[in-house]
Amino acid sequence: MKKNVLVVGSGVAGLTTAVRLQHDGYNVTLYEQRDHVGGKMGQIKGNGYTFDLGPTIVMMPHIYKEVLAYTGVNPDDYIQFQPLDPMYRITYPDGETIDATTDLEKMTYDFEQRTPGTAQGFLSYLNDTYTKYQVAKDHFIEKSFRKKTDFYNPKTLWQALKLKTFDSAHHTIAKYIKDEKIQKMLSFQTLYIGISPKKGPSIYTIIPMIETLYGVHYAKGGMYAYAAALERRFKELGGKIVLNTRVDEVLFENQVAKGIRIQDKTIDADAVVVNADFPHAMNNLIKDKRVKGKYTEEKINNLAYSCSVFLMYIGLKKKVPSLKVHNLYFGGDFDQNLNQIFSGVLPEDPAYYIYSPSQIDDSVAPEGHEAIYVLVPVPELKTATFEWTEEVKESYKQKIFAKMKTLEGLVDMEDHIDFFTTMTPPDFEADLSAQFGATFGLAPTLGQSNYFRPKNVHPYAKKLYFAGSSVHP
Repeated sequence: MKKNVLVVGSGVAGLTTAVRLQHDGYNVTLYEQRDHVGGKMGQIKGNGYTFDLGPTIVMMPHIYKEVLAYTGVNPDDYIQFQPLDPMYRITYPDGETIDATTDLEKMTYDFEQRTPGTAQGFLSYLNDTYTKYQVAKDHFIEKSFRKKTDFYNPKTLWQALKLKTFDSAHHTIAKYIKDEKIQKMLSFQTLYIGISPKKGPSIYTIIPMIETLYGVHYAKGGMYAYAAALERRFKELGGKIVLNTRVDEVLFENQVAKGIRIQDKTIDADAVVVNADFPHAMNNLIKDKRVKGKYTEEKINNLAYSCSVFLMYIGLKKKVPSLKVHNLYFGGDFDQNLNQIFSGVLPEDPAYYIYSPSQIDDSVAPEGHEAIYVLVPVPELKTATFEWTEEVKESYKQKIFAKMKTLEGLVDMEDHIDFFTTMTPPDFEADLSAQFGATFGLAPTLGQSNYFRPKNVHPYAKKLYFAGSSVHP
């Protein structure tokens, strides 16, 4: 008889887990509290516009395709990826722009023209970082740490020393490159995972290396197309999805997961996979103190969390051809910007990011219109020294609008707004169960990475597994 597995949450990790298990012969039922799958890789629609809710950047598309190929289908029949060049455009406070390209020859030449000696430093950075990436991938990223000896053994500790992770990402880049603008260009990516480049471990310098060598891609239809592809494959395999259903508790018997509770209804299972954010799950879904283990509510609340984001989704009744698909704008004082984000202060002169998929995808906006997604890193709720009142939201919207209206093609943007909505840290907490509204989960500090991050296989109960935000890798 097939064993029954329940998956709580339909973020990408929950969907991929469900697809694999269903293919491997389990009966899988997936429960999702919202009216569509995807979690943070969700979707917002209105007035003919389609917006990705959260993630926007695809790196290494072969990883996305792997789970589909695993089930015996051609991934290209489910999702199409398009390489972008330039990958993104960076604009500095003085108006200078740099386009990040996968053309290594052009990138190296442009860097050297800016500052003699930069080319040699850039190529040395790529070489050294690629070596570290191979070590990290083989010994840490693709390895589960289920017990102490998986980490605390001579071989693994020796590999850890090779990574030289005790420095910050920004300081590590500065050892190779003296040009401050290029330093920012090659270190801001730690914000992809919610940590400051001044604090993020140096291992995260692998992100711009991966971008340069593997490229940045666009998923046709937006990132949600990938969640939809996984949903389609899961259903084809016979999996069941229950939407608009919030799970209230994971149930145990003698520290063995036995099912879930939804209001007053109990659903039995042979195993439970929790795709909800780990801190939220421990504080809200795991009631048995023995199963919490060391993750008491006090400990969970005292862990370090990533930053959050203020998001604006804007539909414009005009085209803005001056935009690329991905656009990053640095504020006047980047160090102050970072300090304010991670000390709980709403940034005064923030860096921000504009994603405009309608530059290359006609399916996400009406003809002649533009879909614009604007992201601003802001403090998570535990650290924040202010509240997201309607007045604060409106004031911050106007602050970002004022910056955007200095850009070519956006001077009169307010006269063309056809759709507008926002997501704030309280929305991430309430709608997506992100603890403290921390968009990226637990901060990937050195003490909260690899072996020290919550495990996929829960150490305090059998048949309980975790996937997704805040767990390794």
